Amino acid sequence: MPPRLHRRGLDVPLSAQPGSGVFSGYASLFGQRDASGDIVMPGAFHASLMRRPAEDIRMLFQHDPAEPVGTWLEVRETDRGLYVLGRLNKSVQRGRELLALLESNSIDGLSIGFKTVAARKDKATGARHLIKIDLWEISLVTFPMLEGARVSAVKSSARAKADSLFIKSDAQTLHLGALNS
Repeated sequence: MPPRLHRRGLDVPLSAQPGSGVFSGYASLFGQRDASGDIVMPGAFHASLMRRPAEDIRMLFQHDPAEPVGTWLEVRETDRGLYVLGRLNKSVQRGRELLALLESNSIDGLSIGFKTVAARKDKATGARHLIKIDLWEISLVTFPMLEGARVSAVKSSARAKADSLFIKSDAQTLHLGALNS
């Protein structure tokens, strides 16, 4: 029987680049209690990330192993938490759907699937401090464990390119109109 995986959400915004399928954010934040009472401690991911590089950590939709949706390009600990940079696979239907949902702010959460290696219970607060985690997957989710997990901005590189073409087209039309006057 495989070990039980725990799921935790993101407490800071995720950002995406429309059309590219590339997005970034924090999949976990250190020192913040989630809805189940867990607090991930700094360094909790270190050993796991040394054993398992970003491309070997699965990107799933809603923690469903039947729904791989992309590849993690970078997963690392910072002072704030677990930073991630990923790319959705636009060759699969769910990847295209998720890209559209990210761009429209319809989905905006991240959540981690992991096995607890070492933890301690705070008797005063009841919180479980996660000291060492074996990270298996990071999912895009509708409802992350941390309520504040939301997309901050969708960068508009594709929209800017389209707008520049539109502006060129309008400028040429105006220029031709002036010549005909």
